[in-house]
Amino acid sequence: MARILVLDDVQDAGVLIQRILQKKGHVVHVFHDEDEALCFTEKNSVDLAILDMNLRKMDGLAVLCEMQKTLPHLPAIMLTGLPDTEMAQQAFDCGAVAYCAKPIDKSRLEERVAQALLEGASLAEQ
Repeated sequence: MARILVLDDVQDAGVLIQRILQKKGHVVHVFHDEDEALCFTEKNSVDLAILDMNLRKMDGLAVLCEMQKTLPHLPAIMLTGLPDTEMAQQAFDCGAVAYCAKPIDKSRLEERVAQALLEGASLAEQ
């Protein structure tokens, strides 16, 4: 069971991800506001962040960079409704371990989460 933070400005998307991952036994904290998500990671440890690229106040990459100041080995999966190879490369350069296009495919999400948690565990051991 992992502790997973989800940040998406679309409430339905966050709830969908939460339902999928809770069925796998994970504890999922959903946020729709960047500041609230960042405040949460300053006070709580999470095993994985799932972040939308396009948010209201800042982009998902900026949020990831801020979260990694507190949790330097935090793996992240970036979500986007507008896939772009340059944006995907930027996400990987910032430490994301996966990049997923919306709409969210349940089996692909489960697969990426499992992979990201394994990568995160190996990063934490180093």
